[in-house]
Amino acid sequence: MKILGLSGYYHDSAAAMVCDGEIVAAAQEERFSRKKHDARFPGNAINSCLEQGGISMRDIDHVVFYDKPMVKFERLLETYLTYAPKGFKSFVAAMPIWLKEKLYLKSTLKQELTELGSCDKKDLPKILFAEHHQSHAASAFFPSPFDDAAVLCLDGVGEWATGSAWRAKGRDLTPLWEIDFPHSLGLLYSAFTYYCGFRVNSGEYKLMGLAPYGEPKYRDLIIDKLMDLKPDGSFRLDMDFFEYCTGLTMTNARFDELFGGPPRQAESTITQREMDMAASIQAVTEEIVLRLARTLHAHCGSDNLCLAGGVALNCVANGRLLREGPFEKIWIQPAAGDAGGAIGAAMVAWHQYLKKERVTEPTDAMQGSYLGPAFDDSQIRRALNEFKAVFETYDDASLFDRVAALMQEGKVVGWFQGRMEFGPRALGGRSIIGDARNRDMQKVMNLKIKFRESFRPFAPSVLAERVQDYFELDGPSPYMLIVADVRESLRRPLSDEDLGRGGLDRLTVARSEIPAVTHVDNSARIQTVHRETNPRYWGLLKAFEKRTGCGVIVNTSFNVRGEPIVGTPEDAYRCFMRTEMDALVIENCLMLKDAQPEWGESDDWRESLELD
Repeated sequence: MKILGLSGYYHDSAAAMVCDGEIVAAAQEERFSRKKHDARFPGNAINSCLEQGGISMRDIDHVVFYDKPMVKFERLLETYLTYAPKGFKSFVAAMPIWLKEKLYLKSTLKQELTELGSCDKKDLPKILFAEHHQSHAASAFFPSPFDDAAVLCLDGVGEWATGSAWRAKGRDLTPLWEIDFPHSLGLLYSAFTYYCGFRVNSGEYKLMGLAPYGEPKYRDLIIDKLMDLKPDGSFRLDMDFFEYCTGLTMTNARFDELFGGPPRQAESTITQREMDMAASIQAVTEEIVLRLARTLHAHCGSDNLCLAGGVALNCVANGRLLREGPFEKIWIQPAAGDAGGAIGAAMVAWHQYLKKERVTEPTDAMQGSYLGPAFDDSQIRRALNEFKAVFETYDDASLFDRVAALMQEGKVVGWFQGRMEFGPRALGGRSIIGDARNRDMQKVMNLKIKFRESFRPFAPSVLAERVQDYFELDGPSPYMLIVADVRESLRRPLSDEDLGRGGLDRLTVARSEIPAVTHVDNSARIQTVHRETNPRYWGLLKAFEKRTGCGVIVNTSFNVRGEPIVGTPEDAYRCFMRTEMDALVIENCLMLKDAQPEWGESDDWRESLELD
């Protein structure tokens, strides 16, 4: 039985293939189209999944979409009627695309799938629709290693739900309660993302990274004025301060008045106010997540918790939940946002529509999230030869030692190997890596390679068996979704001058023995690397450990700001040559920048990217 799960038409379109209950492939459309957060029909992602499965569209038994557009349209209409005539402009702007594509989505999908599969509509598989939060919940629980669990989903909005709780056991997924639009933790966080001058549905992780530079001065103001927050974590927002129901912005003049001025203009100087705003909304978010989790634990009794929805990508909140929450074990869907809904939709069909029993894996069923395409030697050589690239090939042991030596010398390396990751994190398949002990590494990577804001922190990849040597974490974090503190024994004492630094001046202070991955609050967003799921990346870390004694390296996604993570060898070489990376590894081929032919492209390419 072959099931194709789809998400799309809003943001982060994706496709996932489930065969007889096993997740065999998943990919996001942006990796092929090169348009970040691409919302269009995921045709390229579907083709990739079909190719990896060795099948055609005619072999698919069911296609499942991750939400119900008619129910979403009902919410749009009811919201407009509630606030009419306010919001008429945004309503009119939304109507053409709804009438053309979304309202009759079943017909749209049939047409797209027919063209993609070069088949007649009568030959298409049955098309099913799951609910948005049902898809999130299914993506959280069914691939998890738990036989039973509580499930918490928090995002912007699905059809009506913005938050939902579920009791999961075996193949059963039972809804318990939900929070409905317009009262949304995800949209509240996005409102502050907008107000601080970052892009909604893209810049929320910047806000999280900015928070440690500030103080939560506005925490009580947010709770007292913007919401009615109950002890159980449920809340209602005061919509007089928000514009997202009726307008084309997230906040309004009353919001500006409350916080002392208009929103920051994008790309303008970040001030202490934005840092304090970020710290404040982060503190409120963590408080709400903790309260909701405690309520859910008391309600259903399970000691296991599964998380999905865009808010589940807030790894700082996840870290607090792991340390302070009532649950003994937590598992987070690595593609927690809308892309992961494609996996969830397919799993809904398998376990709930077809009533198939569930078999749990010792770790989880996501295969390390390495679910995208890989490339063989002939494909790689063909791509490199087209660029006239100069490369040498090595066996694994020699390659790992050579790359470890380059990192030890302070070099920055593009690392492309195996199957592409599914989800927003690079996990050693499509990564840029360097020496975590190098105090200049964060600055070099941010300004000369990623071309992004200087305040953005970098994550460590650490050998799973050595995680406790470096971090206050005693369990796995394979998907870079848990933040924990660097061990106190590794922290450096700070001078009075360093302690007195404020704002972004704190960036210049080396805080630990692994300064490139230590944020200003001594925290790190950790990826534990496991031999079982990524033996080559694990082997590289072991080679670096052998040379240096250090089992930690810097890992950031293989892309520049405004660009999706690279998907192909061509993407990787192009990104390598456009930046100041020193070396590139594609499987067993190693390229050094100094040996490459002159790159004729001008800097104009950056103008084609939409800044996130």
